Amino acid sequence: MIDRLEKEVDMLERHLQVLKMVIESEPIGIVKMSNETGYPHHKVRYSLRVLEEENLIEPSSQGAITTERTQEFVDELDDKIDEISSSLAEMKISETAEAEN
Repeated sequence: MIDRLEKEVDMLERHLQVLKMVIESEPIGIVKMSNETGYPHHKVRYSLRVLEEENLIEPSSQGAITTERTQEFVDELDDKIDEISSSLAEMKISETAEAEN
C-alpha cells in the first residue's frame, strides 16, 4: 500500500526536477536533461509528456519551454506540498497510539 505512494513521490520528484531544468535553461532538450540528471531518455521523455499534458511546458524546435501557466503552478506548489505533508503527518498511527497511552 505505501509502496505505491513512494513510487508516486519518486515520479513527482523527477517531474519537478525536469520542470525546474526547463525553467532554468529553456529551451532544453531531452539529451541534455538526461545527461545532467542521470535519468534515462525514456524517463525524461515521459516526464516531459506529463508536464506538457498539464500545460506547464510546450515543445519548441530547440527543446522544451515554459508556458503561461508555469509560474502560477510554481507559485502554488509549496503550499500544496505543505498541505499534503500535513495530511500525511495526521495519518501517522504511532503518534496517535502514543497520545492515547
